[in-house]
Amino acid sequence: MTNDPAATNPGLYRVILENERVRVLEYLDAPGDQTTPHAHPDSVMITLSAFSRHLESDGREVDVDIPAGVARWLPGQHHSGRNTGPTPTHTIFVDLKEPPAAPTAPSPREPLGPRPG
Repeated sequence: MTNDPAATNPGLYRVILENERVRVLEYLDAPGDQTTPHAHPDSVMITLSAFSRHLESDGREVDVDIPAGVARWLPGQHHSGRNTGPTPTHTIFVDLKEPPAAPTAPSPREPLGPRPG
């Protein structure tokens, strides 16, 4: 994967399981920590802590506040982020290795960041 987050941000992401179908990453940061640009394939994000983040991608920006204990769909995207809250961010990403059933080109209108179920 181009801009693999475990390679571009090794102090924040770590691979905890990988096989031919999925890769599972743990993400842990502190308030104020920022990631360099990286890419996620289609993924499921499970939040272990509540957090606030500022995400940026290709001139688009969004602030997100997500509670602990939720699962969110994260469509494949390239972005960078910064912890803007008072607490650490702790999440698990389950990256899908299988291509989508109907490949689509990223749209500039596509929302940035995770989506509610």
